[in-house]
Amino acid sequence: MRGKSKTQKRIIKPDPKFNSTTVSKFVNYVMKDGNKSTAQAVVYNCFQYISEKSKQDPLDVFDRALKNITPSMEVKSRRIGGANYQVPIPVHGDRKNMLAFRWILAAARAKKGRAMYVRLAEEIMAAAENQGDAVKKKEDVQRMAEANRAFAHFAR
Repeated sequence: MRGKSKTQKRIIKPDPKFNSTTVSKFVNYVMKDGNKSTAQAVVYNCFQYISEKSKQDPLDVFDRALKNITPSMEVKSRRIGGANYQVPIPVHGDRKNMLAFRWILAAARAKKGRAMYVRLAEEIMAAAENQGDAVKKKEDVQRMAEANRAFAHFAR
């Protein structure tokens, strides 16, 4: 650990259609095996579907969904004196969005039978209404952190 400097954060360019860095980040999370154009098509088709179904601005729906999914607390496993404790810690910065993106994608990928953009759009619309699997996952994480509040003094 001698003389190591902190790694530089990459600057992510905003996406070409909505001019939003959050959407650009989301496209990067949807992307598999470096197929960015395919991921962009999925996200843009998803936003098109949202605007058709909900008659609202898709960016507003997406932001509302993110706000409903981002966790404030999570648990981390700590080994203290031979026992493992689930220690609740607050979630900071980019990790909030990263977890929200991950949960939305996991919920959309778990559903089968329809095109990916439809599954993604339906999950985002459900999350904007405080429903769906991603919101359930967030509530489970929050509940777990609340249940293990007694071990909060182990957090560094």
